Formats: sequence, structure tokens, C-alpha cells
Amino acid sequence: MEQRVSIPQLTSEQLQAARAAATQARRARADFKAKVRAGDVSLAEALEDAAGDDVLAHIKVVDLLKSLPRVGEKRATAAMEKLDIAANRRLRGLGRHQIAGLKAEFK
Repeated sequence: MEQRVSIPQLTSEQLQAARAAATQARRARADFKAKVRAGDVSLAEALEDAAGDDVLAHIKVVDLLKSLPRVGEKRATAAMEKLDIAANRRLRGLGRHQIAGLKAEFK
């Protein structure tokens, strides 16, 4: 027999706190990608920072690559295909060989 799990009902205060936390996380990820775009943070530094930060670990790999100077949709997609990285992969889901490959590809 299948058990059903009910979703807990959140109070308006809990909903508001969750929305604020989500907004703060989105802003942190956007600021981080802006630093990468400006050249203040290299790809290697970005990957290391994301490894230790749960918020940054949720950035999609393709979005981070497109944030790099002189990297657009085509180059990012080609690099991900070459390194066998799924299009929807997030930084947290990268293996050590994929990380090493990205660092070598975008020195």
C-alpha cells in the first residue's frame, strides 16, 4: 500500500522568510556571476568557491561558463559536450574530472 506524505502548511511568516531567503540566494548568485563576468574571479576560483558554498553550488554550469569573458552559448555548450557534462548540471553535481577539464579548457 502506498503511503501519502502531506505537504506541511506554512504560516505567512514562514512563507515570507522563505521568499526572503530565496531572493537573497538569487542575488548572491547574480553578484557572483557578475564578478566572474568582470574578470574579478577566474573559473578555477569560482569552482573552488562554489564547492564550499551551498548557495553558489546551485548555479548551472552553463550559466557560469556564459558569465566568463568571451564565452557565449556556443562555446559553453561545446565545452560541456566535450567534457560530457549534462546541459542541466549544476556546479554541485560536477565530478573531479569534469572540474579539471573545465579548468584546463578555460585557463
